[in-house]
Amino acid sequence: MKVELDLTRVSTFISQDEIYDSIEKHRELIKKVLKASTEDQDNLGWVNLSSVANEQLIIEIKEKADEIREKADVFVLIGVGGSNQGARAVIESMGDNNVEIIYAGNNLSPQSINRIISKLSDKSVYVNVIAKNFSTLEPGITFRVLRNYLEQRYGATGAAKRIIATASLNNSSLEILGKEKGYTLLPFPMDVGGRFSVLSSVGLLPIAVAGIDIDDLLKGAKDIKEEIQSRKPENNSAVLYGVIRNILLQKGYNLEILAFFEPLLSYFSKWWVQLFGESEGKDGKGIYPTACSFTEDLHSLGQYIQEGQRMLFETFINLENPGAFYKIPHEETDSDGFQYIDSQDFTFLNKTAYNATLKAHTEGGVPCLVLNIPELSSYYMGQLFYFFQYACYISASLLGVNPFNQPGVEAYKNVMFSALKSVKYKSENDS
Repeated sequence: MKVELDLTRVSTFISQDEIYDSIEKHRELIKKVLKASTEDQDNLGWVNLSSVANEQLIIEIKEKADEIREKADVFVLIGVGGSNQGARAVIESMGDNNVEIIYAGNNLSPQSINRIISKLSDKSVYVNVIAKNFSTLEPGITFRVLRNYLEQRYGATGAAKRIIATASLNNSSLEILGKEKGYTLLPFPMDVGGRFSVLSSVGLLPIAVAGIDIDDLLKGAKDIKEEIQSRKPENNSAVLYGVIRNILLQKGYNLEILAFFEPLLSYFSKWWVQLFGESEGKDGKGIYPTACSFTEDLHSLGQYIQEGQRMLFETFINLENPGAFYKIPHEETDSDGFQYIDSQDFTFLNKTAYNATLKAHTEGGVPCLVLNIPELSSYYMGQLFYFFQYACYISASLLGVNPFNQPGVEAYKNVMFSALKSVKYKSENDS
């Protein structure tokens, strides 16, 4: 079994001829992308899973994760964007509670850093700092705070044993600091961008610390990789998803909602939003990606989706087997007015709400794609990550943008760094 795309409900919005014509028009480009033979070689390390997560590296990651699970009460994951979104997506959906995981370095809030420090008192702490580009302010300055904290508690040598730096191993500033201090160093692959890095050591160590089977995660990704790269475009779910997104964009549907009826997927949706937002939102192009957790968001955005501007479409993640059940208690009387669902299971209620939403939104003029996932497990999460990574690569290539850069992000950084440095310069001159 595998994740599979269901296009039944887009047939009234896009014809089979339109899909075929688009595939035919871009057939050579699609072939190149499926072979990963485009000019973006410096960014395609994620395609070859055995390269970014080789057997020896997996052994090293598991050993370090076992040490942390045995000795730590708290594991602090320092990273921003792609450096922690993927790992958090898996951990929040299926991680155990053996070690408390705290996410840091993803904002500049004084309230946040104070709360993090207050949680560490009298607890055994390990830290994993992740940065491909260590000049990024949020993780860099947060790591300065936390490494000083650890050195004060454990001494320089003791702190070094508790710090893992996942860094670009090309004489990056984080690698140099790690060697100087004696940290455990893990590779942030040079040919993998942050939002494509979850299946490398960037995501695998934190995921393993949370007690999740990383072998199964990688097997799922490898199985869907083989499926994507071997199927013809006409029956290839990743290709069809990319093609249909671009056709819908041309028809004026410029906003996509990732919708799901399992709240455990909330952080996965954050990863998905970053993946497509950073990969496609450039050159005045791209679909705006957002997400909704149903049924909750049906009571806020449901009205707009149903009857607002017809400029959006939805991609539903349909979890076929939720892996949990809870039966509604039986009552002899109908004092609360819910006897019509007496003794039903929440699984039945949630599935009924899903089917009703899908029907109502489609009939209301919203194109709806469905990605079926058999169950929420590490194996199928691996498939889900790899499917969307490859589909994003295809979709952005068809759109005509570079999927792997993010010049807009660098623009805000440049303005911010200039402002901060000018304040320092003024302060020094005033003194």
